[in-house]
Amino acid sequence: MTELLFPLGGRRAWAVWATAVFTYLVTVLHRGSMSVAGLQAAERFDISASALASFTVVQLTVYAAMQVPVGILLDRYGSKRLLIAASVLLFAAQSAFSLVDSYPAALAARAVLGVGDALVFISVLRVVMSWFPALRQPVMSQTTGMLGGVGAIVSTVPMAAAFHSFGWTGTFAGASVLSLLTGLAVIFLLKDSPYDEPLHRAKHSLTHVRRNLRRAWKEPGTRLGLWTHFTTSFAGGTFGLLWGYPFLVKGQGVAPTTAAAMLILPVLAGLFYGPLVGRYAARFPFYRSWIVLAVIGGSAFMWTVVLLWPGRAPMPVLLLLIVVQAAGGPGSMLGLDYARTFNPTTRFGAANGMVNTGGFIAMLICIGMVGVLLDVSSGGAAQTLTDFKWALTFQYVLWAIGTVQILRYRRRARATLARYNPEIYEALRANQIVPLKADTAEFAKVS
Repeated sequence: MTELLFPLGGRRAWAVWATAVFTYLVTVLHRGSMSVAGLQAAERFDISASALASFTVVQLTVYAAMQVPVGILLDRYGSKRLLIAASVLLFAAQSAFSLVDSYPAALAARAVLGVGDALVFISVLRVVMSWFPALRQPVMSQTTGMLGGVGAIVSTVPMAAAFHSFGWTGTFAGASVLSLLTGLAVIFLLKDSPYDEPLHRAKHSLTHVRRNLRRAWKEPGTRLGLWTHFTTSFAGGTFGLLWGYPFLVKGQGVAPTTAAAMLILPVLAGLFYGPLVGRYAARFPFYRSWIVLAVIGGSAFMWTVVLLWPGRAPMPVLLLLIVVQAAGGPGSMLGLDYARTFNPTTRFGAANGMVNTGGFIAMLICIGMVGVLLDVSSGGAAQTLTDFKWALTFQYVLWAIGTVQILRYRRRARATLARYNPEIYEALRANQIVPLKADTAEFAKVS
């Protein structure tokens, strides 16, 4: 009989979780390492705005494409092996990026970084699921995302200072060493499960895997989670990963050091948003979508104010924009909550992989289109504030599409759960989450 060797949420759980979060923090640093390096990269590789955007687009495309395969690998091999592999890939990618001086080689390095990045986040979420009680998981998931955002802080002002002191090669090579440290920490400190038996890793046939993926995808709750992740996170991601710094410096006339410091604000705001969203999701799971819609509305409203402002917006307005859209990070985590609510544990990896593609698909579309529209608007000349404003209006297209889909799949998810699992639906209406068991004949009908 399987026995619990370590208590859920106990001291060992916190040690395992801290190791996983450290790995995620370093991964976020690597992911956002282009946030203050965009202008240097354009000069180093002699490329246009759309070519500069392709660094992040390639990285995010690989990340998004890997999410479902990573979900399958996670269900098969567990968090520890995937996090070790991620550390190796991230070290190799950043080391190569620090040395190359050709545009194609640099793109290849960012693609490898996208593979390593893809292995991390849902592996860390599996650690939370395995080591903490169900009622604490929403708050722990939000805290994980919030602390991972510290990596975004390191990728702004400290990275900008490192570029000034050590140059391109020294900065990216130094960052790569951090992944060696995370790999060693995972090897010695992380354990997949608090139970005495190793993680169950059933060897399923390809037919079984395909059926599991099909059922996860056909579940309306999975798609509700995907569109939630899609619509809440892309604005902040587009701003933080690439276009925020050029928009502030070249468009709004903000000093480079000030602009780099402003990119820290989303992480600081997340320290406030994350716990609030986590507590609300745990207490009122039936009404999580209202937070999602509020997050989307807040971002759209603040961008409308900034884009319609005659000339350059005042600093308080720019700061408010950054703080308001920072809610998108905690809001996107609710998409992963939906995956957990509407899928049995046997599909956790696959469903979360699908949901986690949403925001990154939206980001790569938005980042790429902003780059293209900037080139079209500027005609190859130096970009002006008008060029940035015109290009950034593309965000409204994604907000509109995503909001319609959220409302559509919220209705479908509730109706499906009420029809095939009425007891679980009534519990959810009473703001209680009862995990779905492995697929039953009734539940399979919706798949």
